[in-house]
Amino acid sequence: MASSSRAVEASSWRVLLIEARRSGSTSHGSNKRYRGRRERVEAIDPARGRETILLVEDEPAVRGLVHETLRLHGYTVLEARHGIEALLTSAKYVEPIHLLLTDVVMPQMSGPEVAEKILTVRPGIKVLYMSGYPDHPVFDQGGVNRQTGFLPKPFSPHVLAQKVREVLTA
Repeated sequence: MASSSRAVEASSWRVLLIEARRSGSTSHGSNKRYRGRRERVEAIDPARGRETILLVEDEPAVRGLVHETLRLHGYTVLEARHGIEALLTSAKYVEPIHLLLTDVVMPQMSGPEVAEKILTVRPGIKVLYMSGYPDHPVFDQGGVNRQTGFLPKPFSPHVLAQKVREVLTA
């Protein structure tokens, strides 16, 4: 089952990489067929944003692809590999951080623990949890809301962008 989930996730990210290559070609202007297309897409894409997101994910491949998806949608993304790094990043960053996007199950400190600590110093920050383990005991502890603040893995770049926008505007 885990390998089939990875295959689905990998295929979703392949779509992201193809989209990233296409959007990268629009900015060069050398190919008339794509010129101006990026601006039209940005104007009609409701999932675009300008907010700052603190991304906490211990898996490097997932972290990189989530970062790229969010960056392509206009967000400023701060990365952390684990909870302690997230706390340090939050403390050093003087501008507002609008969303904490964190994996739930991580070594050293869980996502809900990271959120609890960051919320004490940034009470206005919104939180979106993501996890490939929907039956993990952390969900029974009441720190994760599966309805509005939870994104099950694997997810497509489109679903990620939509959920981020949904949580930010809620």
